Amino acid sequence: MVKKITEGICVTVETFYQDEQSNPINGEYMFAYRITIDNYADVPVQLLRRNWHIVDSTLGLRVVEGEGVVGQTPIIDPNESFQYVSAANLRSDMGKMYGTYQMMNLYTQQKFEVVIPEFMLLAPFKGN
Repeated sequence: MVKKITEGICVTVETFYQDEQSNPINGEYMFAYRITIDNYADVPVQLLRRNWHIVDSTLGLRVVEGEGVVGQTPIIDPNESFQYVSAANLRSDMGKMYGTYQMMNLYTQQKFEVVIPEFMLLAPFKGN
């Protein structure tokens, strides 16, 4: 598990290798990740956009950008959390992800970036 706090917004990431959805013989490796976003700031914020960098040790870097997360642009009040689960597929058994969320302070309407900490995607048998 990794975490990073930016401007009072804490992003925590947990990863899970999806054995039943992976097919190593065909170079298909599926990883799920759970993101928890805690608002430690004094103002409500809204998550507007995501910008992911997905690094696959075979294919290199791909960038995924878009509105919201899992079809939502959640509002997170002070001392509240938002959590979601998503997934990434790789062509190798090792990679990493990192990125940013674009958030908006709902009092001032000012937008700001929140860092998503870098985390590893590693098949459990890779360490053997």
